[in-house]
Amino acid sequence: MKIFITGIGTDVGKTIASAITTEALQADYWKPVQAGDLDNSDTHKIRKYISNTKSILHENSYQLHTPASPHLAAALDGITIDLKKFGEPKTTNHLVIEGAGGIYVPLNDKDLVIDLIQKDYEVIVVSRHYLGSINHTLLTVEALQNRKLKVAGIIFSGDENKATEEIILKKTGLKMIGRIENEPYFDQNVIQYYADKFRENLLSL
Repeated sequence: MKIFITGIGTDVGKTIASAITTEALQADYWKPVQAGDLDNSDTHKIRKYISNTKSILHENSYQLHTPASPHLAAALDGITIDLKKFGEPKTTNHLVIEGAGGIYVPLNDKDLVIDLIQKDYEVIVVSRHYLGSINHTLLTVEALQNRKLKVAGIIFSGDENKATEEIILKKTGLKMIGRIENEPYFDQNVIQYYADKFRENLLSL
């Protein structure tokens, strides 16, 4: 199974959701594009958060130095991101793929993050509650479905908001995989706790 984890925007909890999913499935992990923070990248964070010994963390296809939209970060590095140069890791294990920002984040003048998502991927949308998040979540799901991509479910991030969650699930018809609470910190024990909670739903995708 290949799971692509995207969010309704930046800083909504994709990396924590990716760590939980990777740990729950003892899956491999791949972040195709890392923009900025190369010394403490999302791959570094995943390595710190997971505790199983089966997962393999694969190298980014692009490592960009500026924390910005990939198209700009690449331009500042003097390169152009080319979709043909994304080599999906070959593995017989489950593979968790973490996107960069939201699905309409540009990679270059033509391509967007959504163009990285293949037809055989199960897409999980991470939604964090804030004013406007319903709209952003519904737009994200609709854009994915318009591309005939399979949206497998939603992970909510942050304190419970029943009204928001109920309307999103009703409008999309999607399954809630779980909720990641506003924890005071995340470490291997916390990630393992959520991995155990989410595992059954993830295996049923």
